[in-house]
Amino acid sequence: MYISRLALDHFRSWEQCLLDLAPGITIFYGNNGLGKTNIVEAVEFLSTGLSHRTHSAKPLIQAGQSSAHIRANVVTSSDNVQTNETTYSLTLSSRGGHRARINNGNSLYLRDIVGEIPSVTFAPEDQQLISSDPSVRRHFLDSAAVSLVPGYYELLQRYNHIAKQRVALLKNVAQMRANGQTASADLSQIFTGLEIWTSQLVTTGIELTQARLSVTEKLRKPFERIYQHIAGTHNRVDLEYVPSYEEILVQGQSDKNSAYDDIINHYQRIYEGEVAQARNLIGPHRDDVVFHLNEMNAREYASNGEMWSLALALKMALYEVISRESRENEVQPLLILDDVFAQLDNSRRSQIIDFASNLQQVLITVAAKDDVPEQLLSENMKDRVHFVDVEALRATERVLSDVPDLDEFMRQSEKQEETQ
Repeated sequence: MYISRLALDHFRSWEQCLLDLAPGITIFYGNNGLGKTNIVEAVEFLSTGLSHRTHSAKPLIQAGQSSAHIRANVVTSSDNVQTNETTYSLTLSSRGGHRARINNGNSLYLRDIVGEIPSVTFAPEDQQLISSDPSVRRHFLDSAAVSLVPGYYELLQRYNHIAKQRVALLKNVAQMRANGQTASADLSQIFTGLEIWTSQLVTTGIELTQARLSVTEKLRKPFERIYQHIAGTHNRVDLEYVPSYEEILVQGQSDKNSAYDDIINHYQRIYEGEVAQARNLIGPHRDDVVFHLNEMNAREYASNGEMWSLALALKMALYEVISRESRENEVQPLLILDDVFAQLDNSRRSQIIDFASNLQQVLITVAAKDDVPEQLLSENMKDRVHFVDVEALRATERVLSDVPDLDEFMRQSEKQEETQ
């Protein structure tokens, strides 16, 4: 699988961008600020509905615009013979409710296309997977689960919506108590609503927790094996998912009903604290992942180099698992390497290049051609490596800006190709 054409409209810093891509390795080079990362970020968002740079879609929309558009022609092939081409279109709205289409068909939700173009992204932020706060690790798990668990994106969106509704009611209770309304009909109605939202939060939260547990289990063994290969040591490593709903891990609590009852009781015990702080004190939004290195928490124990090795091993393990589970569809995930070479020493650079060299499509960003590892410039790689000068690509943006509609400039460019 590979993207043959990508079009952006009002995405990040791009007013319009249209480029053709080929199988193999495509390297986007140019000074910082030209929009290299924005291009690969668009592919990542189309793939997962998430970005490694932001937890919200609003920053992805060009300043002053109400919407942004991403469109990609995706080719699937078998034994290097093209079998199908599919067009995926996505409209991001600043008001939410992003819409998608497949082959210009009926309007769909974003959740209907995420995971259709599997991808894995390596970025400078990856080291923070080990060293930063739990939200970074949850973001990684969510991105992984989108590709590995059917329906996960919709489940995550539903949980987030329920959590916000419950917080709103907790704030109402706190405000009414502050105003001395301790026995009003309105407060009674809020309590009833709070019970309903709490029940939905627990039910959805259990599903989310179990999905994340399954993803962690899939990653553990390949993560350990790949780390041993990368680090060249016999250090013991492990990956542990630490859910806020600890009741799910208690022996004998694999039954959803038993876990549900225990978690509901937990919420009842912490109710006063939740009202006082006006937030949900437990739930998947407070989960974490612990990296163990020689049976110690790597966040506190590992060196910078070891953290990089752990992060690289985790991303490579994710790529391996997605590839394995996509094999029956003959789909190989895309690999995105966003400005990682400047962050790595020669040994880890070589390991990533060895990993990426034979994949069907790899998208790489670098600040200058001098940052490209020598392995990619060798004679035996020349037919697989393609360069895109992003500064030159910016020059074409002025021409495309005369055609304000994304679909129209895609049609015009395709018509031009037909006449050539």
